[in-house]
Amino acid sequence: MAHVYGIGNPLIDYLCNIEDEDIKKLSLNKGTMLLIDEEKQKEIIEYTKDKDIKFSPGGSCPNTMVTLTSLGIPSTLAGGVGNDALGETYRKRLRECSVIDECVTKDALTGTSIILLTKDKERTMNTYLGANRLFSPEDVNEESAKSADLFYFTGYMWDTECQQNAVKKVLDIFKEKKGLIAFDLADPFAVGRYRQTFLNLLENYCDIVFANSEEARFLFDNYDAYECCRSMGKLCPIAIVKNGKKGSFISDHRKIYEIPLYGTSKPLDTTGAGDTYAAGFLFGYLSGYDIEISGRIASYLSGEIVTQFGSQFPPERIDEIKEHINKEIIQK
Repeated sequence: MAHVYGIGNPLIDYLCNIEDEDIKKLSLNKGTMLLIDEEKQKEIIEYTKDKDIKFSPGGSCPNTMVTLTSLGIPSTLAGGVGNDALGETYRKRLRECSVIDECVTKDALTGTSIILLTKDKERTMNTYLGANRLFSPEDVNEESAKSADLFYFTGYMWDTECQQNAVKKVLDIFKEKKGLIAFDLADPFAVGRYRQTFLNLLENYCDIVFANSEEARFLFDNYDAYECCRSMGKLCPIAIVKNGKKGSFISDHRKIYEIPLYGTSKPLDTTGAGDTYAAGFLFGYLSGYDIEISGRIASYLSGEIVTQFGSQFPPERIDEIKEHINKEIIQK
C-alpha cells in the first residue's frame, strides 16, 4: 500500500464565531490568512476570551495526513511542536489517528491558528507559526522520506527559510528516486509572494497540484477557473482547481474533467475544506481509481467536512464515510 510523507505546520486551531465589526476592530482583513507574531496572537485571544471558542488540532498538511490515514492510506507527518501542553495535545491527536509522528520538539511555543468565523461563514485565519519556524533540513528523517511513495507539502512552507530548505531537501530526494510529489498552493497571498517560485515547482517537480480559484487567479492572472486549470495542466501532469460552489476542474495530462459539488451549499465552517479535498483525491488516486472517481471522492469529503466545526472528521464518522464512498461513488 502507498505511503505518504508530509511536511506541514502542526497548529492548534481556535475556532470562534465573530461579527464583521470585530474583524474591523482587530484591524484584520476579512477572509485572508495572516501570519501573526506572539503579541498579535495574545491581542486576539484576549479580545475573544469571553466568546464561545472551540479548540482542535489542525494545520493544512496535518489535516490532509489525518484524513488520509483514517481512509486507510498510511501517512507520516513531519513538523515542529513546542515543549508545552499544546504540543503534547497535538502528539496525542496524531497517536489517536494513527498518523506516524515525526514532529520534532523545539524550544518555542506550539503554533496556533485563530480562525474567526463571520455569519456568512467566511473565515479569517490568524496563524502564529511558533515552533514550526524552526523546522529545518536537519530535522528531516531521510530514511522515512526515501521509503515513502508520495511527498505532500503546501505553499505555507515558503514563509520561513528553514522550512523552505527542509522541503527542498525532500523534493530532491523524491526527484532522484522518481517518487510522486503533490503540492497544494494553500493561500492566494502565498502565491502572490512566491509566484515565480511556485511556477518553477509546478514545472520541475510536481506530479499533482491543488489550487482554489483565487490561488489559481493569482498564479495565472485569470479569473476563469477552467482556463487556469488548463494553464496549470500544461506545467504538471495532474492539475486541480477547486471552484467553490461550482465544483472543481481536474486536468489529467491535459484532458480536463469537471467534478460536481457534493454536499451543502450553505456550509457551517469551511476550515479544512481544501485540505480534505486533497486527502480525498490522493486516497482515490493512490488506491488506483481513475481521475473522475478520485475527484468525486474529494468533492464528497470536502462537502462533508464543511457541515461540522473543525477541520478533521471525528473517529465515529469514519466508517459511515467509508461506506458512502464505497457504495455511492466507487461502485456506481
